[in-house]
Amino acid sequence: MTLLQARGVRRQFTRGGLLGRTHLRAVDGVDLEVGQGEVLALVGESGCGKTTLGRLLLGIDRPDEGAIELDGQRLAGLDRKMVRRRLQPIFQDPYASLDPRWTVARTVREALDAQRVGSRADRRARVDELLAAVGFERRLATSLPHELSGGQRQRVAIAAALAAEPDVLVADEPVSALDLLVQAQILNLLAQLRKERNLAIVLITHDLTVVEHIADRVAVMYLGRIVEYGPVAAVTRAPAHPYTRALLASAPRLRLERNSATPLRGELPSPLDPPPGCHFNPRCPLVVERCLRESPVLAPTGDGQRAACHVTAPIVHDSKEPR
Repeated sequence: MTLLQARGVRRQFTRGGLLGRTHLRAVDGVDLEVGQGEVLALVGESGCGKTTLGRLLLGIDRPDEGAIELDGQRLAGLDRKMVRRRLQPIFQDPYASLDPRWTVARTVREALDAQRVGSRADRRARVDELLAAVGFERRLATSLPHELSGGQRQRVAIAAALAAEPDVLVADEPVSALDLLVQAQILNLLAQLRKERNLAIVLITHDLTVVEHIADRVAVMYLGRIVEYGPVAAVTRAPAHPYTRALLASAPRLRLERNSATPLRGELPSPLDPPPGCHFNPRCPLVVERCLRESPVLAPTGDGQRAACHVTAPIVHDSKEPR
């Protein structure tokens, strides 16, 4: 069952300067959906629009075109308090998202106090339950954020998000600031919570290693557009888009089984002046003349995958669509 959906979503930022106004299309016609209890990974380089899309999915920002829907209803028409409860963020830097003056217990209790859940004793007991659920030591509940490690702070941030009993977590690079051992612990925690609470998670990351271990499906994003979309196992085993192949070739802990690819070359073009046609054409090893003038659309490539590529997308047509 689809829980959260984006349909034709666009978000543009306009900047003024001495040479006139410039327009940056951060999200450019995105369609995706997340089911109850599913993990959807949103992958791409910095500057591709992942975080902007995450803010749109949370209802923090509104799209200029298209719609974000929760249970088939537009976020824009729903009660803001209800949206904030059902959609909860987890940020890359937990220190920045935690109030430095509040203890761990007060941080986690904030949502319970706002909703006036039970008595004070009930809320204290609920805080203990939430901290236990994320593997946080209860003896540290009176600590301030600066007294905690990065991994401990992220556990507190997750516990605070869970206090609202959300249906969806939007986690924006939740482990990128942590060392490898702590990354694994936090990812395992998210996977466990997803299973225990039937949570839907949108995991925003640039690390395909993270995607392989926790996500069900993946949407690969490039300059505001989804260029490949499908089950994680299929996409990582046999990527259809040249950009996805290059990302996999650039990941030190992943290897392509049946594909040869070179890591990404060149720099990400400016989103203020994206290339015409396929935005990836200046960096693509498979570029043909059509790529320079026509923007490709997502088309089936097999195994439930879709890719926006003039060269690879028409190879296989599979009637099985991503859910």
